[in-house]
Amino acid sequence: MSTKATNIHWHGANVSNEERQQAVGQKGAVVWLTGLSASGKSTIARRAEQMLLERGFSAYVLDGDNIRFGLNKDLGFSPADRTENIRRIGEVAKLFADACVVTLTAFISPYREDRDKVRAIMPEGTFFEAYVQASIEVCESRDPKGLYKKARAGQIPEFTGISAPYEEPLSPEMVIDTGSKSVDECAMAIVESLAAKGIIKL
Repeated sequence: MSTKATNIHWHGANVSNEERQQAVGQKGAVVWLTGLSASGKSTIARRAEQMLLERGFSAYVLDGDNIRFGLNKDLGFSPADRTENIRRIGEVAKLFADACVVTLTAFISPYREDRDKVRAIMPEGTFFEAYVQASIEVCESRDPKGLYKKARAGQIPEFTGISAPYEEPLSPEMVIDTGSKSVDECAMAIVESLAAKGIIKL
């Protein structure tokens, strides 16, 4: 997307990223949880956030539904709107990570190209795609919001996994199987992976 604004200039910070990391005791990163509706993205992201905070780290969840109440309330669920939704979230997540916050995003984000575009704007080694893996059958059996039932009845157009596609990650940094593991096991896997990648020190 091209920049429409004119007469703007980038203003650098007086504090380097290394100085910021040293001051807060951690690096910033984005853990991008992607998966079908009801796969467990928000639940796992919230639990991982809690675990990180309990250990003294700064973490924050950007949740798909919550963002649509504010920043992205002007967007629907067409392919173009989904792409713009993810673009905006990617830019917000980048800012959080630049502030040395471990940012956990919980969005279906069904298109690989959109997720790859977010990866491309992030500094190398700070974006981690986490595939929250659960079969459509498992997701439908959970269906806490009744969305699959409505989608099957034709009441929700362009519903991911039913009437709109979901493109699975090809080589995610993390694969979280919510069909066979508990919420705590899934969340701890994220925490341990961040430690292994040098973002935090346990």
